[in-house]
Amino acid sequence: MSHKVLVVDDSALMRKVLRQVLSDAGFQVESARSGREGVEMALAFEPDVVTLDINMPEMDGLTALSLLMAARPTPVIMVSSLTTANAMPTLEALALGAVDYVAKPGGTISLNMELVADDLVRKVRAASTARIRSGRGRPPRPAARPAVRPARVMAPPPVSPAAGRPEGLVLIGVSTGGPRTLEDILPQLPANFPWPVLVCQHMPAQFTTAFAQRMDQICALDVQECDGPTPLRSGQVLIAQGGFDMVVAERLGRLVAIPVPEAAGEPWHPCVDVLVDSALRHMPAQQMIGVLLTGMGFDGAASMTRLHQQGGRTIAESAETAVVFGMPHELIQRGGADCVLPSPQVSDQLRHWVRPH
Repeated sequence: MSHKVLVVDDSALMRKVLRQVLSDAGFQVESARSGREGVEMALAFEPDVVTLDINMPEMDGLTALSLLMAARPTPVIMVSSLTTANAMPTLEALALGAVDYVAKPGGTISLNMELVADDLVRKVRAASTARIRSGRGRPPRPAARPAVRPARVMAPPPVSPAAGRPEGLVLIGVSTGGPRTLEDILPQLPANFPWPVLVCQHMPAQFTTAFAQRMDQICALDVQECDGPTPLRSGQVLIAQGGFDMVVAERLGRLVAIPVPEAAGEPWHPCVDVLVDSALRHMPAQQMIGVLLTGMGFDGAASMTRLHQQGGRTIAESAETAVVFGMPHELIQRGGADCVLPSPQVSDQLRHWVRPH
C-alpha cells in the first residue's frame, strides 16, 4: 500500500505541482489550502507525511506545525523558498519537530519544481519511516546507560599540545533531523570544554549562518560558522559553511579549519568524510572523537571507521532517538562505533572522555 502524503500550500499552482510530483512517485496525495485546513485534514486523512509551506495567510506553517505535533505527531517536510529571510523560520520548524525541508527553487511560487523533484521524493520517502521528535524539551534520559567497551572508556593519555595545536578534536557529522538533535548535545557541553568541536551538518549555504547564530544563543560554548580560515581553540564549536566542505589544515604551525570547494563525487555537503579524513592527516587518531548522528545515507561512516581503527573513539546515535537511522547505522554495521547512545547521552560521554583541566 502506498504511503499517504498531505500537501499544505496556499498557492493552487504549487499544490498542483507538488501533487503531480508525488503522485507520479507512487504516493497517495491530498492537499490543503491553509495551515488551519491542513491541521484539520491531517486528523481526517491520517497522512504518513505532510509537506508544509511556511508563509501562508490565516495560519502560517509554524503555527500549523505546532498544532499538528500536539494533535497528531506526523513526519513533516517544510517546503518553502530558500532565502536568508526564511532560514530562521525553517530552523524554528525543525526545532518544533519537522523532519526536513525542501527549497522551492524559484521562490514562493516556483515554476521549476522539477529541479528539486528527486530531492522532494527522496526526503518524503525517508520521512515516511522517520522517528518523530516533537516539542522543544530534551527527551527524558533513559535510566540504563548503554554498555561501552571497557578498553575505550579510559581517559585519553595526557598529551602536551604543541603551541597553537589543541589537545584533541571532536568531529560531528549529522544530516536529516540534525538541528533538533544537536540541541540535545551542544548546549550540554560546558564553556570550559577543552577540545574544539567541528560540526558538518548537511545544509545549504543560505542556512548555516542562521543555524550557527541560533546554536550560539543556546550554548555555553562559542558557536560560529566556519566562513574562512579559523584557528582551532578550546571553548569553540565551528559549523561547516553551506556550499563548501570544511577541512582541518595547518597554517604557520597552527591547526585551522578552512572552507574549501565541495569535493567532486561526494553526494552530501558539507561532507563528513572530507572533514574526518583531513583531521586524520594532521592529528593522531587517539586525540580525536568522532560522533555520527541522524541522517540519510552513509556520509561519515567510512572515515569514522578509519578513525576507530587507528585508535580514535567514536559514537553512533542509537535508533532509539535517530530521526533517520541511516548514517549511524552504517557506522555500526562497519564495526566502527565504540558507543551506541541516544542523543541526550552523547554529551555525557564526551564530558567523560574529555575532562576540563
